Amino acid sequence: MLRIANCSGFYGDRLSAAREMVEGGPVDVLTGDWLAELTMLILAGNRLKGRPGYAPTFLRQLEDVLGPCLDRGIKIVTNAGGLDPAGCAEAVHELAARLGLSPAVAHVTGDDLMGRPLDLVNADTGERLDAEPLTANAYLGGRPIARALAAGADVVVTGRVTDAALVTGPGMWRYGWGPDDLDALAGSVVAGHVIECGCQATGGNYAFFQDVPDLAHCGFPIAELHADGSSVITKHPGTGGLVSVGTVTAQLVYEIAGPRYPGPDVVARFDTVTLSDDGPDRVRITGTRGEPPPDTLKVAVTVPAGYRNTMTLVLTGLDVADKARVAEEAIWARVPRESFDQVDVTLTDRGLLRITVMDRDRRTAGRVFSSAVVETGLAGYPGFHALTPPGDASPYGIYWPVLVPAAEVPWTVHLDGRPLPQDSQDPAPAPVGKEANGPAPAEAPLAPGRREEMPVTRMRRIPLGRIMGARSGDKGGNANLGVWVGTPERHAWLSATLTVDRLKELLPELAPYRIDRHDLPNLRALNFVVHGLLGRGVAASPRMDPQAKALGEELRACPVDVPEDLLPDSSERPS
Repeated sequence: MLRIANCSGFYGDRLSAAREMVEGGPVDVLTGDWLAELTMLILAGNRLKGRPGYAPTFLRQLEDVLGPCLDRGIKIVTNAGGLDPAGCAEAVHELAARLGLSPAVAHVTGDDLMGRPLDLVNADTGERLDAEPLTANAYLGGRPIARALAAGADVVVTGRVTDAALVTGPGMWRYGWGPDDLDALAGSVVAGHVIECGCQATGGNYAFFQDVPDLAHCGFPIAELHADGSSVITKHPGTGGLVSVGTVTAQLVYEIAGPRYPGPDVVARFDTVTLSDDGPDRVRITGTRGEPPPDTLKVAVTVPAGYRNTMTLVLTGLDVADKARVAEEAIWARVPRESFDQVDVTLTDRGLLRITVMDRDRRTAGRVFSSAVVETGLAGYPGFHALTPPGDASPYGIYWPVLVPAAEVPWTVHLDGRPLPQDSQDPAPAPVGKEANGPAPAEAPLAPGRREEMPVTRMRRIPLGRIMGARSGDKGGNANLGVWVGTPERHAWLSATLTVDRLKELLPELAPYRIDRHDLPNLRALNFVVHGLLGRGVAASPRMDPQAKALGEELRACPVDVPEDLLPDSSERPS
């Protein structure tokens, strides 16, 4: 068994987590995920300002645990190298020297494709990019991590790899998995997907948060990975939070598309995953099947797009819609709406008028716009006040996913600054298929479900979330919405009831968008992909919730008619 602990789910996660995981109990590998699509833009901006192109918070955590990890033989694997894994590795050496330590530090290169000719066709929309990229990084897999560990590295620093590679790589190293061990690889991808987001696997952001004890001190997750790719998800004893079939299901349906989850090492079949209780705060994952990886890799391209500014006005009392109209008329009378490249105006049901402008000219999007809003303060609607002060515009960028042939993306492992040769015992995977880490193969259309086939029963109108959990998030310009229930009977009803059309009725803002629906009966879950809801990605989205994190909770609050025999009793939670 290989105990792989997570200590970071994003750039900015809890600094004490690394120490907590090392001191809280036995672990073999300490991992952390610092990269997201937005992070690459942040790091690019930092680099332009002369700051590091990697995540410096990793070094702060490492300072607490490097000595104990070396003493106990705990390997450290991280993607905190971001846009500069070599620079991050050098900073690790400098930190170690200051601490009087001498770890073997490896870093992985090859993901950075800047300067190479790329076919910049958007993998989601088919559009072609006509701007110069700011960054272009391919999602590598776990094999370079395994190569580094096999060479004796104590610390492995990567740039852009898939989030699950931080678990798959150590699994390859420990168990010697080759490209043909598809089921084992797929199982490790599932385990990696569960723990990659830190406390989201242990009760964080959980729909049924009332069931989670001591959420304020939530423990980070551990994957006990076995040679066959099966795993147990758990956490250190004595920590807050909860590991249950429900919390693991919530993370499994997070930011996925169809049942096939493609990556550079394997395609993991999420429709084969089986979850079972394995004791308090322990959930066993078995049965995952794998298929050969496609022959392309996804490349995350980021592009500077101009400047943006947002002002939010508060509308209270009577006649809110009329007040919003008057506010807009007053603003556009001072600076014509056509002055900007893009304008987004949203009136929320809470009486907030949110106006976002985007333009290639910083001054136009900045003081010209915010001054126009402020000038209406004494000559506009009654009760005028704003949540945002007038200010300058900020730069923003767009996310642009493209595909490249995997064979054209070689990687190199450097150990203590020296490149390691590729040898016959470290082959790159032999990919077959059509796409890796890009859009999943098309699934057969789901039967829409016929409500008249359901048994006739008395109905009660309740919020959908009383019997259903949900978790939502972003994947480029698309939003993902996963929902699940706790029993086969509820899943049968949910699958028949929550069609795409019904989803658009419950959440009218989704009506203009193409939505794919995927059924995962083994998890008693459905997953929806809302194409284009987030526009050009989180950094460019004008939505108040630019990562669609609240979409699932909005759906759970919707009242629906539910058969009475599916309602939970007073002592039961749906999951």
